[in-house]
Amino acid sequence: MNYSKLDYIRWMSCILLLLLVAITAEAASLWQLPKQEQVYKDLGMCRQATQDEEAATLRCLVKSLGLWTDDSGYQARRIAKIFAGHNQMEELMLVVNYCNRREEQRTQPDEWALRAYRCATSGRFGHWVRDFMKPKGEVN
Repeated sequence: MNYSKLDYIRWMSCILLLLLVAITAEAASLWQLPKQEQVYKDLGMCRQATQDEEAATLRCLVKSLGLWTDDSGYQARRIAKIFAGHNQMEELMLVVNYCNRREEQRTQPDEWALRAYRCATSGRFGHWVRDFMKPKGEVN
């Protein structure tokens, strides 16, 4: 068989696309739901690293938990998975994405993270976050 240069390029493009899909799927599968203990551990490290500055500490924490990127802000799908037990994943993702867009400040990612967090947690989601962070055994 005699393949043309165009056939070769097509095959290589397909192989590269499949490789990219596989790498992306692998990277996505590495993320795990954060446990309360991990959140507190990471929070302590972030407080030290940022000298307890509120916006920088929050951004450090959510980055370490895999819930934030400086390119797109909060990772709405991952956040929704943490609170899937509330059966409102779509609504939560809408809120997080809305707040990401509304508060976006790419030149000041610490402030963006803090303002988007305040926006998203101003309602029912804020109660869920507080409940998640309560020490085990603590009652309302």
